[in-house]
Amino acid sequence: MSITAPPIVATITSALTDAGVGAFWDSAEGWLIAHPVTTDPSDAYDGEHVMVHWDDTVPSITLEEKASLEATVWVPDGAPDYARIANIYTSPDGRPIAEEAAQCARAVAEWFAGPRLTAGDVLMAALAEYGITQENGLSLLYNDHSDSCSVLLPLPGDTYARLVIADRDGSLRHLPKAHTGWSVILHDELWGEPVGDPVYITGDGGPVDCAEDSAAAAAFIADFVTAPISRHCDCPAKADHDRHAHTCNRYRRP
Repeated sequence: MSITAPPIVATITSALTDAGVGAFWDSAEGWLIAHPVTTDPSDAYDGEHVMVHWDDTVPSITLEEKASLEATVWVPDGAPDYARIANIYTSPDGRPIAEEAAQCARAVAEWFAGPRLTAGDVLMAALAEYGITQENGLSLLYNDHSDSCSVLLPLPGDTYARLVIADRDGSLRHLPKAHTGWSVILHDELWGEPVGDPVYITGDGGPVDCAEDSAAAAAFIADFVTAPISRHCDCPAKADHDRHAHTCNRYRRP
C-alpha cells in the first residue's frame, strides 16, 4: 500500500533541499526522511537519518498558518529495529509552515554538518568548573536507547552512592536547542536503585535553556557532593541485606 504525501511534505522537502540536506518521502511507511546529501536515498536507513514529524491531525489549511515540527535522529538497532538517539528540533511555537520548515531544515543541516556540540558537552563543561570530571568521580554511559552520566557521592564506610543525570528524554547527545531539562536522581550504594524522587529536575517537556540549566544543575551537584554535612546512618533498623532505608540521613540533601 502506498501512502500519498500530504501537501506539507513538499514545503518541508524544499526547505531541506535549500539547506543542503537530502530528503525523500517513504510512501510505504508514511515517513519524511532526511539524510546527508552525499548518501543515496536507498542507503539512508543503513546509517544515521532524521525523521521529520508534524501533527497530522491538523487540517492542511491550518498547517499553512501554524505548523509545529519535530526532527528526531535514528540509527539502526538490529534489523528491523531503529533507535532514536536525539531530538534535534522541536517547534518553540506554531508558525507559518514556510518559516517553520526553514528553521527545522537549518537544525537538520547543522546536525549533519558536525562536529556537534551536544547538551551533554555543555553539562560536562559546567561540571568541570567544579572539578567534576571523568578523572574525578564522573562516569558516562551511552547506549542505543538512553544516555546518562553519574557523579560519585562519598558515604561513610568507604562506599559511594551516585547522582545520575539525564535529559527528560534520556539523552546527552541532543543539541542544546533541543534540551528539555536535566533531572538528577540519587541511586543507593548497594543495588544502585533510585532513592525517592529526583533531587533536581527542570522543565515541563518543552525547550529549556541548556547553558543556564547545565550551570544550575552543576552547582546543585557540586553542593550535594561537597557539602560539609554528616552522612551518618540514622536508620532505626537496616532493611534486608544491610540496605539503608531511603529516608536514612546518609541520603539527605544539603
